[in-house]
Amino acid sequence: MAQPLLARLRARHPGLRLEALGAPWVAPVLRRMPEVDEVIEADFRRGALQLAARWRLGRSLAPRGYDTAIVLPNSWKSALAPFFAAIPVRIGYTGEARYGLLNRRHRARGAPMAEHYAALADPPDSPEPQPLPETRLRADPQQVAATAERFGLPREYCVLCPGAQYGAAKRWPHFSELAARLPLPAVLLGSARDAGACAGVPGLDLAGKTTLDEAIDLVAGARFVVANDSGLMHVAAALGRPLVAIFGSSSPAHTPPRSTRARVLWLGLRCSPCFARECPLGHLRCLRDISVERVLAEIEREA
Repeated sequence: MAQPLLARLRARHPGLRLEALGAPWVAPVLRRMPEVDEVIEADFRRGALQLAARWRLGRSLAPRGYDTAIVLPNSWKSALAPFFAAIPVRIGYTGEARYGLLNRRHRARGAPMAEHYAALADPPDSPEPQPLPETRLRADPQQVAATAERFGLPREYCVLCPGAQYGAAKRWPHFSELAARLPLPAVLLGSARDAGACAGVPGLDLAGKTTLDEAIDLVAGARFVVANDSGLMHVAAALGRPLVAIFGSSSPAHTPPRSTRARVLWLGLRCSPCFARECPLGHLRCLRDISVERVLAEIEREA
């Protein structure tokens, strides 16, 4: 969702050197973005302040002499390292009252996430940036083939992503029936936390058994991908794979897959989007009523 921001920065500032600071779990994605020159990993405990560690990180970054830092998360602690590094221009949304930590603060306007981040390339209160480019990730064909061979995959396969760490209200419940009716062998991808959602789905279950780099390679080699609204959905879109993206409690207007090869399925019920982790009404119709036949029809159209 942040890549259009990086593309805008590149287009506006020829010769720009752009470095990304992120957690180890997201570093493989950042390294595959063509706009990023270097990735710096910072492994902080989720939800922990770790003030001393953030001070040390900031001081270690100071000799690099950055002109500008753009802080994407809204949390107070995420703005500490650029402040401790004494970076002159520190841009981001006000978020958790980050007065002083940021000196060019934007006001959130409820825009879709890609536009929300891309607006940070402009002065505060500028018009929303449009149009935005599609997202792109690099994939080396030889590395893709080697990864597929390492996992013993056939020449042609598809990828299914039955999980979604956010919660059950993002998990389409018909993946087992879909996998049984597909024309190609299915590879199931996700993190170890997606193992439950993948259990019982016909196919090669690799949930929690790959690195993120390996998962990206396997998505890149797939004939097509079917995914819930999840990180791997966005990976598939950025790799330009034919994609059927299934939305339930979330909204495709807010976090759409940014690819012309993506087909979005969302019923838009009166109770949607509720953005709940579990269906508050107990029926999960937003997902249950998306039929296997409809998903198969979208696969045939695009793949």
